[in-house]
This record gives sequence, structure tokens and C-alpha cells, in this order.
Amino acid sequence: MTKPKTPYQIVWRPIAEADLDNIVDYIAQDNPIKAEEFGQELRAKVLPLAQHPKLGRTGRPGLPAFLRELVAHRNYIIFYRVLDEARTIEILRVKHAAQQTP
Repeated sequence: MTKPKTPYQIVWRPIAEADLDNIVDYIAQDNPIKAEEFGQELRAKVLPLAQHPKLGRTGRPGLPAFLRELVAHRNYIIFYRVLDEARTIEILRVKHAAQQTP
């Protein structure tokens, strides 16, 4: 019987935290309660990466090969990288789909 693998640790880089804070602040101008809920929803979207680190896709032209993206909402993309040796997922950026990629 194979032993289940240890889940990856999820680490938010400071710039990704700032991206998320800015999104929440923007939404809060109209609806503070919805803004907090939406911020929590985006954070929850990355949790499956701990068990399935390759869940997001690669291959966007012009971006580094290590960069993966997870569509967390129809308007928001989470950019991350997988550090297999450290069993870590680094959340690098959170961008609106209309924004320029990182």
C-alpha cells in the first residue's frame, strides 16, 4: 500500500497579498461585506493546489515556463509556481483578467 503524499504548503508572496487587498478594497467601495466574502472565496480557490499542485495551466506565450495560472473566478487569475523540492506552492500574483499578465 502506498503512503499518501504530504500536501504542499501554500505561501502567498507579499505582492500577491497586496493584489488581493487591492481587489477587496476596490469592491469594498460599493459593498464591504461582499468584498470580504469575495476575498475569502479567492483564497479558498487556491486550497486544492495543496493536493493537486499542477491543477492550473501553463503555456501562456511570453511567460516563464515555471509559471502556472489558476482561473479563480471568471474575472480573476491567480499566478503561481510549484516548488517540488520544498513541497511549496508560491502564490505570486492575483490579476483581473483584463490586466496585463505579470
